[in-house]
Amino acid sequence: MTNDYRAEIIAVGTELLRGEITDTNSGYLATQLPLVGIELTRITTAGDNLEQLSETLQQALERVNIVLITGGLGPTEDDLTRESIAAVIDEVPEVNPELEAELRRLFQHMGREMPSHNIKQAWLIPSAESLKNPLGTAPGWWVNKKGKTVVAMPGPPREMTAMWANEVKPRLKAILTNRVILARSVKTYGVPEAEVAELVQPFFETDNPSLGIYAKPDGIQLRLIAYGDDAEKLLDDGEARLYEIFGTRIWGKEEEKLEGLIAGWLTQSGLTLAVMEDATGGLISSILTRLPESERFLRGGMIVRADDIKVNCGIPESLIKQYGAISPEVAEVMALAVREQFSADIGLSTSGVMQNTGSKGNRPGLTYVGIADMHSVKTWAHNFSRFREYSGQREAIGALFRLRQRLAETGVINI
Repeated sequence: MTNDYRAEIIAVGTELLRGEITDTNSGYLATQLPLVGIELTRITTAGDNLEQLSETLQQALERVNIVLITGGLGPTEDDLTRESIAAVIDEVPEVNPELEAELRRLFQHMGREMPSHNIKQAWLIPSAESLKNPLGTAPGWWVNKKGKTVVAMPGPPREMTAMWANEVKPRLKAILTNRVILARSVKTYGVPEAEVAELVQPFFETDNPSLGIYAKPDGIQLRLIAYGDDAEKLLDDGEARLYEIFGTRIWGKEEEKLEGLIAGWLTQSGLTLAVMEDATGGLISSILTRLPESERFLRGGMIVRADDIKVNCGIPESLIKQYGAISPEVAEVMALAVREQFSADIGLSTSGVMQNTGSKGNRPGLTYVGIADMHSVKTWAHNFSRFREYSGQREAIGALFRLRQRLAETGVINI
């Protein structure tokens, strides 16, 4: 879409250049800027060096009218974001009495005396407004000068996202008061990314709505962005077309998570679940127990790696010897056994090869999922061998999708 408001992001920190930490802030901001009608044109990483950072900022301001900076707002000598902004726009920072008082109150509340070097976090320049940071000690800066806007936010992602939502986003939206920007996402599973791209090709023939394709651990996410007075209708029409294309392969929308949907279905239907995991090493139980409502449907979980432990948990030794521990036959009995042991309505099991540890010729990533319920027991084979390092996570998500499938097959849910 044609856009008069273009932005660049500068992620500050030598630790980013060394690969010691990953820059997640830029990715987050890249998803947010289109929602306020701003086109992102470049992301740059700069080290904790005043000359380098100043040069990077100067060049960015020559290209765009909005620059977002994350990081470099700490109290130490190598936190140089404030100094670089001041240098580029030729202003001198001074201690702001109100910010200093607030900073001292914060340290007093923490029961500590404020270190002398923290005083730089109370700096302001004439063209800057401070941005509140309720989760840290470093206020942000909102700088306007000669038609250019520079926004400085803290580096810790938790602080940055809160400042973006509460301080920066509302200010940017105010700049574009006459521009309606809306977005909507749908989530698919079981469709390869290349096939998704082929199926949605007609969407790329127009820029309103625009469509983004994002590969996630829980499938391919499709994100529509529309602008203008009829943005909502454009999204409605676009979403309807996606449902025509993908049908039941769309499993969720917006911020919905698979585990949250499953928890809702099980809770509403009064069904309980128990899990026995081999390949997934407790990941399924971990995902589910993070949900506050898990105590209402999750009866319990077990991690069974060794064959003798499987035998102690009700898996016949003869079955393991005949078919191997990693087999649909063993996954089936595991699901039956955990359902019985925990007196649950549904038993879910995983049996497979984790990462690079092959077993009896099985390739890493091969997983069998078993589900036993009041109707029958079923198994499925998954193969995530292309994703060895992350196969455990993918296997856990795959098993939860099989549970969703089984709930639909037995009439618990409609999809």
